[in-house]
Amino acid sequence: MSTPFDTDGTRRERRWTRRDVVRTGAGLAGAAALAGRLPAAGRAQGDVTFLSTQFSPVEEAEAMRSILEGAPSPVEFITSEDGPFSDRVVAEAQAGQGTIGLLGALHGGFATFVEQGLLTDLSDLLPQLQGRAFVEQYLELGRFGGQQLSYVPWAQATYIMAARREALEFLPEGVDENALQTTLTYDQLAQWVKAVNEEAGPKFGLPAGAKGLLPRFLQGYAYPSFTGGLNTTFRSPEAVTMWQWLKDAWSAGNPQATTYDNMDEPLRSGEVWIAWDHTARIGGALRDLPEEMVAFPAPRGPRGLGFLPVIAGLAIPKNAPDPEASRAVIEYLTRPEVQTTTLREVAWFPAIEAELPADLEPGVQLGANAVQATTAAEGALPSLLPVGLGAQGDAYSKVFRDAFQQIVLDGDDIQGVLDTQAVNLQTVLDTAQASCWAPDPAGEGVCRVG
Repeated sequence: MSTPFDTDGTRRERRWTRRDVVRTGAGLAGAAALAGRLPAAGRAQGDVTFLSTQFSPVEEAEAMRSILEGAPSPVEFITSEDGPFSDRVVAEAQAGQGTIGLLGALHGGFATFVEQGLLTDLSDLLPQLQGRAFVEQYLELGRFGGQQLSYVPWAQATYIMAARREALEFLPEGVDENALQTTLTYDQLAQWVKAVNEEAGPKFGLPAGAKGLLPRFLQGYAYPSFTGGLNTTFRSPEAVTMWQWLKDAWSAGNPQATTYDNMDEPLRSGEVWIAWDHTARIGGALRDLPEEMVAFPAPRGPRGLGFLPVIAGLAIPKNAPDPEASRAVIEYLTRPEVQTTTLREVAWFPAIEAELPADLEPGVQLGANAVQATTAAEGALPSLLPVGLGAQGDAYSKVFRDAFQQIVLDGDDIQGVLDTQAVNLQTVLDTAQASCWAPDPAGEGVCRVG
């Protein structure tokens, strides 16, 4: 398995390979059976409190707790939103007494802790992780440009589109099922959803519910594809064009999408025929209805095919109560067998090199093909998730949610909204003292909103 970008965001020619992308018949019972078969590394004294921003939906959290039943130390798995997560880690560091043994977060979520020197150097743990062929670029990201390994790669994912087959008869002229994998544009997508709407009703959906990942669509897909940037192009003329596109496409979409936290169920039920979402939140529909579904990359815009590779890692606070027990849990979670179980249970790909098995289920293969088509696409424009925001992560996403509410739902003037929200966005970046991240050019000091 290889990553489609170097640490500076440069496009690479190698392709990712993937294993199973959704849960299979193994289920939670299979995870528990696997956990019982794995060799124990020696049970440490005391529980490990594992605080994570990932796998927070109830089903995913329960799956992770089942996986952790086989860990060499008892683990209490607790999920948290970005802001409270950061606040708790910083507060325990300031108090000089920690209760958290292990942290799970996305790459950007660790940046503030690194700057404040709150994380244990895990460089000496790597020799103990024998048999783990970590994606080297992910290890480099964990070093944050230095020698200290601040986190160990845990899992990776991305976002794709899916559609029910009945929508294919309404594809625009010149676009067929094969073209969906390579050349679909945002303009063609808008034509498609409008054609579906005229004949079958509003069948397009984005996860715009309170816990949906709509901000990630804007940050990693729409903005980069239309503007080539994000923060530095937030209120640019190209951004206005992007928002106008979204207004037009949304007008032909299912109005219930403001209640969708994930797109699995709307696709299964037929409320939605065309959707975008995280692989973990769309893969269930592909698994359950493989003969009725197609999966494909997000569209490309004037500046390329923007997409988000999502990298989660495992870190240990410097004030962890039992660092050796925490290290043992990292050793367990990065075992190839457990990485595969994590993939099957929560639909996140391994962070280690892994070949696609030859006997993938049909729905699993659909998702894997869409991921590979994304990462191998000509003109692919990978972005990092927000970096260095710390406790401002939720405030950052709120800017994009508010812009969506005002522009798309309320019909306010696009440029006026962007000018106002740009001030709010700059305040968030200033408060966090966050530098720019890809696709914006790297620079010194706080990222400036353009």
